[in-house]
Amino acid sequence: MTIKTKNLRTILTAGALAGLAACGGSSQTDQEKVASAMQTSMKGDLTTLWMASQMLKAAAPMPSGRGWDATMDAAAISSMKDAWKMARQAYEHVEGATAPIFSDIDVEIDERYDGFLANSGPDDYLFDDMGVTGMHAIERILYVDTTPANVVQFEMTLPGYKAAAFPATEQEASDFKNKLCARLVTNTKQLLDGWTTAAKLDVSGAFDGLISLVNEQQEKINNASLNVEESRYSQRTLADLRDNLAGTTTIYGLFRDWLETKPASGGTAAGTDIDASITAGLSGLGADYDAIQGDALPKPPATWSAEAPTTADLATPFGQLYSQVHAAVDPSKADSIVSQMNDGAKLLGIDTFQP
Repeated sequence: MTIKTKNLRTILTAGALAGLAACGGSSQTDQEKVASAMQTSMKGDLTTLWMASQMLKAAAPMPSGRGWDATMDAAAISSMKDAWKMARQAYEHVEGATAPIFSDIDVEIDERYDGFLANSGPDDYLFDDMGVTGMHAIERILYVDTTPANVVQFEMTLPGYKAAAFPATEQEASDFKNKLCARLVTNTKQLLDGWTTAAKLDVSGAFDGLISLVNEQQEKINNASLNVEESRYSQRTLADLRDNLAGTTTIYGLFRDWLETKPASGGTAAGTDIDASITAGLSGLGADYDAIQGDALPKPPATWSAEAPTTADLATPFGQLYSQVHAAVDPSKADSIVSQMNDGAKLLGIDTFQP
């Protein structure tokens, strides 16, 4: 699970839009348009997340009298991986808004293995719906035969560590399907139902959460240098970053017309100028990600130090990406995406994001 900041305060409430109508002198009509479009957009991703979770569960094999076999069950394992990737992409699109609203469900779906152990203690049985659950618990099992050695070495140092493995018995295979995967189906349906039945969306909180999600790009890069990246078993953290950015870009696009109506104010540039800067920044960061082939982040050099990376280390593929991401989103840089989105928030009468 990515770390959610205290400022990521998206909430759902029936009276939120009415309270925002007087905020910053902005038009209620603009807010209603954004809220309606956002609910529709995110409902689509949440539906995909739930459907992909069902597909994953349906594909899980339950061989008679045995556990999984990498050869005999190769087709089923491949289908599960495809469904997991689909679920992961959908979740990365929406997590910035859903995590603060449904924080308990977010933990069950998206917490990392080390986070579960730190918060809840050891889990000696990998396949049920208790203890360590969610997408990364499933990922840890699905990708056990290709998990990088450095990830295993890191996790072996964790108190309560239990080595990952395919289900070794018929019972373990059944529990993986009907308990661990079923729990994900339940949790994702809870997210979908919660979003569908919400009366109104707090647009102010949503925009603030959007900025936080952009800021989180550098956090994911930092974590990768410490072997604690999120999709560490499948080596798809770069795909996570791309999907995070795609979701952010889509939702930000719903605010553009509103922002462009705002004139310069109090030393803040006009909305059209701010929008142009944000749009260029998001596009540039996307180009940086697309310049790297595959779904995995470049490997950090063995000598990497997040506190003081050397010139040589910054010249490596990982170091170059690290520099690009920090330059693009660092809130202390006036021209960064986060800073520009904060300026846009001011024009819209929204509290600015604080990392």
